[in-house]
Amino acid sequence: MKILAPAALMAGLLALAACHKTPAQNAADNVRDSADNLASNIEAAGDNAQANLTNAADAVHDATRNDAAAVRANADNRADAMTNSARNSSSNASNASRNSH
Repeated sequence: MKILAPAALMAGLLALAACHKTPAQNAADNVRDSADNLASNIEAAGDNAQANLTNAADAVHDATRNDAAAVRANADNRADAMTNSARNSSSNASNASRNSH
């Protein structure tokens, strides 16, 4: 214990001496830290903007795919309705002809 106390005191004094800076050094460190924080915020804003634009582009892409699929489905439905209508008309005409004999 007698050896441990002076060793801890010596380590504390060395740490205190190493951290002792002049006001100008502290101000310079603060400027560097502030600039680093600002630069990190700018990078994060750029990353967020890129992600937002990517998401918006994906949404537009998906919407156009959905619109194109809806146009194709609508065309298929209309063509099927036309085919069925023509088939029904032909069948009705044939039935009417058979019934009149």
